[in-house]
Amino acid sequence: MFIKQLSVFLENNPGTLRAMTELLGKDGIDLLALSIADTQSFGIVRTIIHSGQVDRALNLLKENGYIAKVNHVICAAVPDKPLGLSSLLAVIEKSCLSVEYMYSFLRAAKPGTAHMILRLDDGKKAEEIFEQNGVVMLSQEDVDGM
Repeated sequence: MFIKQLSVFLENNPGTLRAMTELLGKDGIDLLALSIADTQSFGIVRTIIHSGQVDRALNLLKENGYIAKVNHVICAAVPDKPLGLSSLLAVIEKSCLSVEYMYSFLRAAKPGTAHMILRLDDGKKAEEIFEQNGVVMLSQEDVDGM
């Protein structure tokens, strides 16, 4: 069960993140989750937005000179308490999967639950393993409803 993620490459200069988020925000695009990874010369902003806004956001970014693409990630629910994330990571480790990156979702579907956005080395295998181990994954429709 995959959801869409928008990845944007930014120069590692003051104001570039603000400019990008302002561009999206002025067009009414709501950022549901956000992660930033950087190197010395550029950063990668990964964000989750409503699926109905993905194409518009992608076009808007490209029209304004940004390098951006859409890829697919998993959104998994974990208990929002100590060891909640650890239990998910144990399932991943036991299955010999590798986490390429992970970040938390800014909104929760219900109290006591946290959501993690995950990119794993084998997404299809991860999806099967999560289903076999009772890990709750949010669908694109679930995310869009938040």
